[in-house]
Amino acid sequence: MNTVAPQEQRRRSTDGAIDDAYLHAWAEHFRAPLAGSEIADASAVAFRIGAEWLALPTSMLLRVAPHVLPHRVPHRGARGLRGIVNVGGQLYPCIALADLLGIDAEGGSARTGRHTFARLLLVQWETRAFALPVADLHGIVRYAESRVQPPAATINKGVQRYLSGVVAEGDMRVGLLDAALLGPQLARALR
Repeated sequence: MNTVAPQEQRRRSTDGAIDDAYLHAWAEHFRAPLAGSEIADASAVAFRIGAEWLALPTSMLLRVAPHVLPHRVPHRGARGLRGIVNVGGQLYPCIALADLLGIDAEGGSARTGRHTFARLLLVQWETRAFALPVADLHGIVRYAESRVQPPAATINKGVQRYLSGVVAEGDMRVGLLDAALLGPQLARALR
């Protein structure tokens, strides 16, 4: 009959010497990448305009601000230019992505269980800053570049030409806007 207490048995089993093969096997186990996991090596800010969920690279984002109505700029009628907005004492040209991308800004609805607030995304392309009104802000989406899928052929053609791909975020499919394609369009709205 074994009269040694269970705690004493555990202590005795851990007191023994550990050989190099045992250490090597466990080191290899923890060094191996997790099966089926991918490193999220990219990020974007996801938002909704109308019924479309879109995202811009986080490198473009300066800040998120409350939505304010833009002041019209006289003698400027470029497509997308809504006017200028004052955010924190600084003026930003307000560009409507809905107009540039051909999206119905009135479409879409809020996701259930969430309060939806219109916001302004303050973004920078090259040396210029812009305010982009959005209907809803999801937040930052992290994803693996290898998981980006091509846009579906049924996507609005105005949006499709500015997309670099689509990623899944929970139950949403988010279109990734290509900054190199969209940036010149933002700047063109100021001419």
